[in-house]
Amino acid sequence: MDTLLHFVNLVLHIDKFLGDFIHVYGAWVYAVLFLIVFCETGLVVLPFLPGDSLLFIGGAFCATGEMNIGLLIVLLLVAAIGGNTVNYMIGRAIGPRVFNSHIPLLERFLDRSALQKTHDFYEKHGGKTIVLARFIPVVRTFAPFVAGASEMTVSRFQLFNFAGAFFWVLLLTLAGYFFGNIPFIRQYLNVIVLVGIGAAIVPVVIGAVWKMMRKNASNAGNR
Repeated sequence: MDTLLHFVNLVLHIDKFLGDFIHVYGAWVYAVLFLIVFCETGLVVLPFLPGDSLLFIGGAFCATGEMNIGLLIVLLLVAAIGGNTVNYMIGRAIGPRVFNSHIPLLERFLDRSALQKTHDFYEKHGGKTIVLARFIPVVRTFAPFVAGASEMTVSRFQLFNFAGAFFWVLLLTLAGYFFGNIPFIRQYLNVIVLVGIGAAIVPVVIGAVWKMMRKNASNAGNR
């Protein structure tokens, strides 16, 4: 519980944490931001890292001269594109194997037809999914993995991977650069972060709950 509270406090006051880090370690802040963005987009076990907040606040620190906006954008683009690529390759390597396995425990929880449906969905809408997922916490971590598991073509994935990373990094860092140091935004940054996270995650959660309720109702009606 203490660890969770510490993490929540870190997310809500990420500007203070980043400022203190810059003052103590200087240019090492670039490596930290690169690593966080790479891990959030590249590792399905780390969907909770605060990527959006870091991009925005990083841009705000660039406006004060404490960081370089050009260098930050280049590094974050490499991290975002590279992370998604690694995630995609992991999904491509182990996704089909998991669904094609004949382990009783896995067969109980996995629906092989779902993989084919996912594959068909990504072939039709995959590009939009990869781009839009960049702006939705948690979803952006799983989208490239599912794209790989559903065998979306590498060329098609990379096209939208580059586009999504470009829009995500530039929009958030430049928003922070131009607006992050406005007194009102600085004062209520923690509230803005919470609203942003909620606006992105709540619709996804509601959709998942609604789908689950419909499935349970359908199963009950077939009994």
